[in-house]
Amino acid sequence: MRAYLVVMDETAEAQKALRFASHRAMKLGDTVQILALVSQQNFNAFGGVQATIEQEARDRAEVLASSAAGSIFSESGKMPTITVKVGEWQAAIREYLSEHPEVIALVLGAAEDGSPGPLISHFSAHSGNLPCPLYIVPGHFTNEQIDELAA
Repeated sequence: MRAYLVVMDETAEAQKALRFASHRAMKLGDTVQILALVSQQNFNAFGGVQATIEQEARDRAEVLASSAAGSIFSESGKMPTITVKVGEWQAAIREYLSEHPEVIALVLGAAEDGSPGPLISHFSAHSGNLPCPLYIVPGHFTNEQIDELAA
């Protein structure tokens, strides 16, 4: 089944990307996949402390993604796939895309003001090498505008 991939974090931009992806998926009978990223810790002095910090970050990411998935499920009746990856975000997203050929679009949300954000800056500069289209939801769009765009 075809899927829209959304990289989830605690930002308003990610929420807007998720809204677009979920409404677009509902309209077309597709699904949503949520990828939550956890940065690998560079603190090596105490391995147990590093592992605890990474596990706490992973748990936080899973809660965030599960909450977002619950919203989609209550609206569409379809539960999105949730994946949490630890590592450098560019490589983790590229790896995920290479492992999931069913992903038909990477959906990102731009910041409302200033720089669009590091994900958009990177992936728009390298969009010619992506295995799928890159959709960018403008940060100033209202929910109504997002819903209209997704229809």
